Amino acid sequence: MTTETFNIKVAGSMPYARLNTFIWDESEEMPKVKRPLIFMCPGGGYEMTSDREADPIALQFVAMGYNVAILRYSVAPAEYPVALNEAFYALKLIYKKSEEWSVDINKIYVQGCSAGGHLAASIGMFWHEDKELIKPAGMILCYPVITSGEFAHRGSFEALLKSCYTPEMLKRNSLELQVTENTPKAFIWHTYTDDCVPVENSLLLIQSMKKYDIPVEFHMYPQGGHGLSTCDELSMCPNGYGVQKECSSWLGLVKTWLRSED
Repeated sequence: MTTETFNIKVAGSMPYARLNTFIWDESEEMPKVKRPLIFMCPGGGYEMTSDREADPIALQFVAMGYNVAILRYSVAPAEYPVALNEAFYALKLIYKKSEEWSVDINKIYVQGCSAGGHLAASIGMFWHEDKELIKPAGMILCYPVITSGEFAHRGSFEALLKSCYTPEMLKRNSLELQVTENTPKAFIWHTYTDDCVPVENSLLLIQSMKKYDIPVEFHMYPQGGHGLSTCDELSMCPNGYGVQKECSSWLGLVKTWLRSED
């Protein structure tokens, strides 16, 4: 396994913006094969990028046999579209390195939790606006921020938009309104009792994707708060929060979903 860190710099980037990669090596025992890659966007309300939603999840995907790249994107006081531009820049870097890393660029899945789910879904909605980008193979969205409407996590949009917090920009970033035939398929999970980002965020996105007959696998768990990550002790907060064992099945379910898509 080779791990590297790459600085990510676009207009407005913060000094810490970076891409951390986990790339499978070839060896005499393990022949070189092209592998899919999971492009991860940790959550944090566009005010931070969560450690709990980074390496603990990344290592689960590595164990499944995937290459992984974690984008530590710029957050407030950086404002839209800096994080999205960083994501596009990072994806182009992955394309450039794809032969060296044995990455199948047609099998890059974007993954994100909470506000990171908003960024990952934004890639899914807007990738076609950049002619150098390839359609993601799919979106893996964990309790994502989606809507700027009635069920919005208002703080995420305030942190993301800052000086461009206008009706027009709120509409553009209300992603259930941005679904088109270009939107990739998705695996989504949420909890019914999420008291931070209401489950309606996922439901509204699914409803919009259904209108375009875009496949979605959705799992709604009856119990659990927000920001659960792996849902077990691996990503548990120091105060013990984050353990919801019945929700940890999402990792096995997404593995099955990915295998069926590969």
